[in-house]
Amino acid sequence: MTAAEKSKALAGPAHSENAKTGEVLQVERRDFVDLVPDGRERVQPMRGFDPVYTDIVDYIVRCTHRIWDERDVGLIYTHYTHNPYVYLTTRTIYTREELVHDTIQRLVALPERRGMATQVIWSGDDRDGFYTSHLVTGTGRHTQAGPYGSPTGRTFTSRTIADCMVHENKIYREWIVADTMAILKQLGVDPHPFAERLARGHLEKGLLSIDIGENRRLVGQYPPEAEPDLEIASTDLERETLRWLHEVFNKRMFGKIKDVYAPTVMFHGPMMAELYGVASVMHQTIGLMGSLPDAAFMPQHICSNPCEEGGTKVAVRWILEGHHLGYGLLQALGAPTGKRVQVMGISHFHYKNGRIVDEWRVFDETALLMQVKLAQLADRPDALA
Repeated sequence: MTAAEKSKALAGPAHSENAKTGEVLQVERRDFVDLVPDGRERVQPMRGFDPVYTDIVDYIVRCTHRIWDERDVGLIYTHYTHNPYVYLTTRTIYTREELVHDTIQRLVALPERRGMATQVIWSGDDRDGFYTSHLVTGTGRHTQAGPYGSPTGRTFTSRTIADCMVHENKIYREWIVADTMAILKQLGVDPHPFAERLARGHLEKGLLSIDIGENRRLVGQYPPEAEPDLEIASTDLERETLRWLHEVFNKRMFGKIKDVYAPTVMFHGPMMAELYGVASVMHQTIGLMGSLPDAAFMPQHICSNPCEEGGTKVAVRWILEGHHLGYGLLQALGAPTGKRVQVMGISHFHYKNGRIVDEWRVFDETALLMQVKLAQLADRPDALA
C-alpha cells in the first residue's frame, strides 16, 4: 500500500471514530447567523453550559463573538474560571481579572478588529470536558494610539488559533497563537523596537533567557528517536499524523512531504502567506528549520473531526525549541545570534482523498524576536540602566 493509499484508508469513509460529531455545527460552509442560531435545540449534551449554547462549536464561536465583537467583556467572569492559565506567545495570564484587563486593552488598541471564525476542530464531552481548536481570521484598521504606536489608518489581516479546555461553560486553560508579525508588517511598524519593549518588560521582572544547552532531540551521538510518542493520539489518522510530523521535523526527512500532501495543496502560513503545491510546503518547512537547525519538534495536543466537505480535519498544537543558528524563513531575526528560542505553533490539516489538501500553520515570529532581544539584553550589564 502506498503512502497515499494508507492515508486514504485512514481519512476516508471508513474513518468513523468521531462520527458522533455529525450533528454538531461546522464552520466552513455557514454564514455567521447560522453559526449562532436562535431557537435551535441542543444536539449534544451540554451539562452546566448556558442555555443559549446548543453544541460546543456554537459555544466557542458565539461566546468569542459576544466578548470581542459585541463588547460584552464581562462575560469573561462567567466563561473563564477565576484562575485560568492563558498561554500567549510572549507571556502567560494567570487570573481572570488580568484577562479582563488584557481584553479591554486589545479592544482599545484595535477597536475595528473583527475576528471571523474559519473553522473549529474539537474533542471531548460535557462529562470529561471539551477541547476546541478555533481558527480565526482577523481584519481591522489601526485607528488608535497604543502598543503599535501612533495610528496609521492602515488595514490588516492576520490569523489566530486559540486552543481551549472547557468544562461546564468555563474555559480553564487556553493557548493563543496570534501572528503579531503579520499585523506589524501590514501597519508599517518596525518589529525590532516593538520586540525590544516586550523583552525589557520581562527583563525588569527578572526574567532572563537562560541557555541550558541541547534540547534533547539527539541524545549524545545517537540519531533521533525512530518513533514518536503517540500517547496523545486517539485515532489511526491522528497517530499517522504524529508519525509523519516526527519524520519531517525531527528526522529531517523533508522528502516525506511529497507523500503526505496533495500536489494541489493550499498552504496558509504565517505573514498571511497563501501558497500552492508541495514545493511551497517543502520550502516553508525547510526555511523554518533553516533558522533553527538544531530545533526539536514536540507535539502537545492533537484532535480531529470528520468534515462536511469530505475527509477529516486534524488540529495539532506544537512546540519548536532550538537555537538561532542559521538563515531561513525567520528573516526578522537577522544574522544568526546563537540564542535559544522556543516557539508555540498550531497547525490545522485537512485530509481529503488520501492526502492533505489544506494546511493552516500559525506561529508568531515576533515572539521569537522578543526572545532573541531578551537574551541580548541579558548579556549587557547596563541593560536596565
